[in-house]
Amino acid sequence: MNQTVKPIATAEPITIPVEGMTCASCVRRVETVAAKVPGVASSAVNFAAESLTVQPAEGFSADALAKAIRKAGYEPKAEHLELHLSKPVTADEKERLAAALYVLPGLLDLQLEAGSPHLTVESFGRDLRRRVVEVLKAEGLALAEPRTGDHDHAAHHADHGHHHEEDAAELKRDLILSAVLTLPLFVLEMAGHVYAPFHHWLLGTVGEQPLYITYFLLASAVLIFPGRRFFTAGIPTLLRGHPEMNSLVAVGVLAAYGYSLVTTFAPSALPEEARYVYYEAATVIVTLILLGRTLEARARGRTSAAISRLAGLQAKTARVERGGAFIDIAAEDVVAGDVLLVRPGERIAVDGTVIDGQSTVDESMISGEPMPVEKAAGAEVTGGTINGNGSFRFQAERVGSDTMLAQIMRLVSEAQGAKLPIQAVVDRVTEWFVPAVILVAVLTFTIWLAIGPAPALPHALVAAVAVLIIACPCAMGLATPTSIMVGTGRAADLGVLFRKGDALQALSQTDWVVLDKTGTVTKGAPQLTDLVVADGFAKDSVLAVVAAVEARSEHPIAAAIVKAAEARRLTLPAAEEVRAVTGQGIEAVVGGDRIAVGADRFMASLGLSVEVFADIAARLAGEGKTPLYAAIGGRLAAIIAVSDPLKPTSVEAIRRLKAMGLKLAMVTGDNARTAQAIAAEVGIDEVVAEVLPAGKVEALKRLSTGGKRIAFVGDGINDAPALAEADVGIAIGTGTDVAIESADVVLSSGDLNGVADAIAVSRATMANIRQNLFWAFGYNVALIPLAAGVFYPAFGLMLSPMIGAGAMALSSVFVLTNALRLRTINLKGAGA
Repeated sequence: MNQTVKPIATAEPITIPVEGMTCASCVRRVETVAAKVPGVASSAVNFAAESLTVQPAEGFSADALAKAIRKAGYEPKAEHLELHLSKPVTADEKERLAAALYVLPGLLDLQLEAGSPHLTVESFGRDLRRRVVEVLKAEGLALAEPRTGDHDHAAHHADHGHHHEEDAAELKRDLILSAVLTLPLFVLEMAGHVYAPFHHWLLGTVGEQPLYITYFLLASAVLIFPGRRFFTAGIPTLLRGHPEMNSLVAVGVLAAYGYSLVTTFAPSALPEEARYVYYEAATVIVTLILLGRTLEARARGRTSAAISRLAGLQAKTARVERGGAFIDIAAEDVVAGDVLLVRPGERIAVDGTVIDGQSTVDESMISGEPMPVEKAAGAEVTGGTINGNGSFRFQAERVGSDTMLAQIMRLVSEAQGAKLPIQAVVDRVTEWFVPAVILVAVLTFTIWLAIGPAPALPHALVAAVAVLIIACPCAMGLATPTSIMVGTGRAADLGVLFRKGDALQALSQTDWVVLDKTGTVTKGAPQLTDLVVADGFAKDSVLAVVAAVEARSEHPIAAAIVKAAEARRLTLPAAEEVRAVTGQGIEAVVGGDRIAVGADRFMASLGLSVEVFADIAARLAGEGKTPLYAAIGGRLAAIIAVSDPLKPTSVEAIRRLKAMGLKLAMVTGDNARTAQAIAAEVGIDEVVAEVLPAGKVEALKRLSTGGKRIAFVGDGINDAPALAEADVGIAIGTGTDVAIESADVVLSSGDLNGVADAIAVSRATMANIRQNLFWAFGYNVALIPLAAGVFYPAFGLMLSPMIGAGAMALSSVFVLTNALRLRTINLKGAGA
């Protein structure tokens, strides 16, 4: 059952693993081919992840895209899913289900027959099983009783994460075979060059022709078996006019091998002084490049460690209430509205709300907070978090790709596949690099053949092959994506999620970090910060009676006082005759005593002087706090301050930001005195206070004059315009959804250190990319003249193709290992 074209209104980007890409030229080729397919709005390849991401548009056809990629010489890998329905489908159900499934973007094929319960789906994109299950539910169909085999089968096909390991294993096998066949050839030929008597003994004992035939057999085995991949990939792209790295290797190796064949089997075709064989050069090139590829495949597997760790947090099964009984099903088969039972120590499968029961849940993977969180009826739970010793039931609300963990994984994946502005330069260079290298190789051969020293032909061949091999641009293609993958993965470990990939580069260029106050620098909720009692009164007894009065008020300050009393586990007595005095305070009778709580003017109206607390009141005012007073039984009992306190880590985070050479400002809607006090406490010099959301945007525009780049950090709805206006918007993950949606970077916890971590990661990653590009591109440019023989007339320097192959392989390995350093680099010192 096939359907080639389907309309798409709006669809999520589709990410497709693509096999066969070996260098930056492949990346450009796949991107260009995909972009030309009707219905593809945009395309981007992540070379390090070996994947293509396309944005579907009207008329998109997954089948057409797959054919175009295959025609270009690469293999797109689809997700394959086999499901068993609870009953055979009727002809009408088959038609309805097929029509509903074909609306899914990325669908390639489905197999479903009337009268059969078996459904097979093939598609590009993530989360296929959940999407199909949702369609089944909407059509009134259900899966059969879960079977382990089904789940394992789907998981096996859905998991593309193991292909790096498979590639590495296959490459390792080919490398060993190539090395075993090359070693005797290399030893016999090279030993003769190094020690002439051995060469003469070998020719005298074995003879030149039998020796050459032995070389021929060994070299042919290397090229036909482990080396075949270079020819099957490189020759077709060369013939299509789009040469890439494999083309360079194939042409270079075949040139050396072909010349050797002529010397071996038709020596009369060459001048006597030009009868050389280069079998060992051809085989050593293949072996060394296979070594580089093997190391690359192993390293690439490590670059995706962040996604693997996140995937490991997902629950595999869930205990769901169905038909009055609880059954275990695959976690991906849970649908919104299901009621799930969570037992002690289990991992929570999806996001939802607790119905009944009580427990504590370890949410450190989301919040970064080590303390377990109490959960009871009405509390929200998050998929991937771990239940403590209690048990509860909850209703599933967000499942599949809608869960918080899935969204985090998607953010990390998208950030890892991002194309930074710096990559555009690399793309433009690689577009013409390989054709230019082939041209240089042809010119090198021609010039050497015309004016080179005798014997000119072998010299010309060696120089041309060396140019082809040394210039392979695979390191150039790996330079940026590997650093991005490792850097954003490290950021995710630190709770920093890049929603937009270009923010990684933009953040490294930031001049100003502008902070909202409430909920960003401060905790965002009023708390009792000061309680000083007069002589003759005890703190706990004063707090208990004051809280008893304030419990009858709905003011946020009152709530903070009551919360402080509850935190101390104080028993609140009953309050009677409660009376609020507008603009001044509140009073009531508690235990026979009249209690009054309010401002200094309220105390004055009661005939009480607050002079005894004058020094404390002055200190509180300097801290931006407004003091309140409490009177018990006609006597002044205490001075109280309730304010929005600093987050414990704000001072350290701002110190780190200043140490990085950044300028800091705070923009808030709060009153100027409070804002100035908070700013002084944390070390911020520039303060803009008492502004509305539009005023925050104006403040950012003012600070950005002269081309200054701004990063704005906020958490509330009123911060959304400023987050969108800034060059980089950073949302505190504990804030509102609107703020998070407006941001480029999300901090999963409320810790302001996340801002410093984000900037440190971005600086370290960009520095790493520049190092990689310098090594990859500079290496190519510097060594091509050496390979071409430019320095031979003056210095007698020539570059052996074998050395070129080894250096080229090491270049890629260097780029990868340099990128992997980001996993362990001390980010607290990065960029400081």
